[in-house]
Amino acid sequence: MTAPTILDPHQARSRIHELTVVDVRTPGEYAGGHLPGAFNIPLGRLDRALADLRSVAGYGDILVVCASGVRSATACRVLAENGVTAATLAGGTSAWAAQGYALHRPEGTTTATWSMERQVRFTAGSVVVLGLLLGLLVHPAFQLLSAGVAGGLVFSALTDTCGMAAVLARLPHNRPRPADLDATLARLRGMRRVRLDEEQS
Repeated sequence: MTAPTILDPHQARSRIHELTVVDVRTPGEYAGGHLPGAFNIPLGRLDRALADLRSVAGYGDILVVCASGVRSATACRVLAENGVTAATLAGGTSAWAAQGYALHRPEGTTTATWSMERQVRFTAGSVVVLGLLLGLLVHPAFQLLSAGVAGGLVFSALTDTCGMAAVLARLPHNRPRPADLDATLARLRGMRRVRLDEEQS
């Protein structure tokens, strides 16, 4: 399988009007700021959108984004396995913002959820500290908790996967409500109809 096309933020910005941008971060991360016009379809729910994305891909290129580019690369592989070609944004929304390009926020949004990477760092660090404290104050065997997290982080780096992120993504604040995902897919279908009309006119 070929690697996905990678667009840097400058390339993506110059083509943003012609791209279908799919943000595969959690709803909370998306609310914290996303590329203009991006559709929020979390990585764990990508299977529900495959038919719509396959259809949209017939009318223009798809750009998949996340916070850093890791999840979007994974999403591109999933899409490719299902016959959908997509590009990924190098460095994700972090690189986009670092270039000085604006991030949009849904109307009425007051707070944002931490990025998944930040949630993972906080959780891993907390478990390590807890394991060390319990090992000192209660029983040395609790230090295995810290060792387990360290081993998990090494495995995560070697395999470019993150089991802790997969678990955290299932928390309520990281999951889209069914109605939100349905609304996103309806908007995606509407965009496909607009592009079809433009093609026919």
